[in-house]
Amino acid sequence: MTKSGKKQNLRITVDAVMTVILLLLAGYSKIGEEAHEWLGVAMTALFVIHHILNRNWFKSLYLGKYKPYRVFQTVTAALIFMTMIGSAVSGVILSRYIFASLNIGGAYVARTVHMLCGYWNFVLLSLHLGIHWGMIIGIAARKLPKNKPYLKWTARGLAFLIATYGVYAFCVRQMGEYLFGITSFIFFDLDEPIALFLLDYTAIMGLFVFAGHYLSLLLRKLGKSNK
Repeated sequence: MTKSGKKQNLRITVDAVMTVILLLLAGYSKIGEEAHEWLGVAMTALFVIHHILNRNWFKSLYLGKYKPYRVFQTVTAALIFMTMIGSAVSGVILSRYIFASLNIGGAYVARTVHMLCGYWNFVLLSLHLGIHWGMIIGIAARKLPKNKPYLKWTARGLAFLIATYGVYAFCVRQMGEYLFGITSFIFFDLDEPIALFLLDYTAIMGLFVFAGHYLSLLLRKLGKSNK
């Protein structure tokens, strides 16, 4: 395997692990606060590694024109950076285990910031995954049998079904209220199996991946038409 191939595999592995951790972080009451803190530390570390592996993207920020797709991609990345910093800093302030000895104070404000940044992280990182979903499709296409269009349409149909259920789960889980700070108390049904919880949040993630992917395709077409 070439050096570039190994680097791409490492990027995919890092992003895949971040995706799994993102889902687990959403259910902090179900996995326990100490586990939530350790996962948060791991997420922050992987976020740093992700940026190191993609450092060439930063070098190109001041080069070329900013068409609709590039604006969408850059704004999403900037917002993710801000919400990740907000999550990490507020998480340290709220820590009862890993960073408890720091005793920084300001827990009331930090709790609000942590909730808002946490839920926006979930949405924005899912959109970000959708923006780059074409790469995942390309990798899958190279491994699947050729000349079988029903596979492509089956995958599209499945994606649509996941996104549709994601809309339902988004509403039932009151995610809109958490995103905009309408509700400051997060309700968790502790008797609910964690598998069902993760199923709903995976569908919500799928909804925003779906939206990010197709919005990216639309913005790319707009960019070509404005030449």
